[in-house]
Amino acid sequence: ALRPLLNAVGSDPRLTVIVFTLDETSYARELAPLAGVYPALKLGPAWWFFDSPEGMRRFRETTTETAGFYNTVGFNDDTRAFCSIPARHDVSRRVDSAYLATLVASGRLAEDEAFEVGHDLAYGLAKQAYRL
Repeated sequence: ALRPLLNAVGSDPRLTVIVFTLDETSYARELAPLAGVYPALKLGPAWWFFDSPEGMRRFRETTTETAGFYNTVGFNDDTRAFCSIPARHDVSRRVDSAYLATLVASGRLAEDEAFEVGHDLAYGLAKQAYRL
């Protein structure tokens, strides 16, 4: 149902549409390919729905190949438990760092690029997506 909207305004650089889903399979099957085509579409963080290191890892593996890193919004948090925020961000950074390290070790990403992407996943993408 997003396609008519995206066909009309999905290439407009002034628009950002951030999508979240409770259906893990729709990220790889529908949303990541759309985010790879329409610059306005960004994938919301997996933490909100997968709330586990393995779920976050699956999100990276199933979306990055099609959508890339820069068609996501990195990590942000909706927790109402203020004290848990540092721990949740730490888990996200560790999962993303492990994924980036795998790409570096397999020769698919240079180490200096991994450092840049890691910073963007932890800070830059959320700041950009939410215009902070």
